[in-house]
Amino acid sequence: MEERDRPRQLPLDLAHGEGRTRDDLVVTPANEQALGLVERWPEWVSPVALLAGPQGSGKSHLAEIWLGESGALRVEPGNIGAEIVELARERPILIDDADRPELDQRGLFHLINAVKQSHSHLLLTARRFPSSWGVEIPDLLSRLRAAQIVEIAEPDDMLLTGVLMKLFADRQVVVDPHVIQYITRRMERSLSSARHLVDLLDRTALERKSRITRPLASEVLGELEQPRLSRS
Repeated sequence: MEERDRPRQLPLDLAHGEGRTRDDLVVTPANEQALGLVERWPEWVSPVALLAGPQGSGKSHLAEIWLGESGALRVEPGNIGAEIVELARERPILIDDADRPELDQRGLFHLINAVKQSHSHLLLTARRFPSSWGVEIPDLLSRLRAAQIVEIAEPDDMLLTGVLMKLFADRQVVVDPHVIQYITRRMERSLSSARHLVDLLDRTALERKSRITRPLASEVLGELEQPRLSRS
């Protein structure tokens, strides 16, 4: 019987919480420098640090680890008011996705100054380097360029394989190594795609009362590829 012809069952909508601790992080050459920055806190070479990398490279996971270690305050890029600047004199600050268009540039300028004056710390994450943010305040751009910048590479095969194995294990789903390898070589290169793919494979396998096999993986990967092809 073909995989698609097997009887289906409606999968329960069970929540599978994604761990964001140090123990949940899969470390490879793609992200080890960024992890090193997080683990060296507070012994940074600069009070301001930036993790830069593509979407799905694990920046937010690393930021969450630092948040737990430092007790930092998470601040939205567009909401850097005077009260945040004052708080920065007392505790570290985290700004995730700092390169968003709504970034409060003047607020960030004053925030960096406060962090430096008070010997506190500021961690930023972004997809791009500061020169590509469209910063209109020259002094702010100068301060951002002076930050300690660590680039996170696009997830490599080793990282994607490790993440897939962990995500399946978290769901108590056993998948043969050759199937994991097949998926790794064909999936979109991001950790967010890995999470979405594991969820879709798990749900499809439950519906069909089947294991996650290479033919099933091929089918699901093909379904995911269609919207991408239609947009290109």
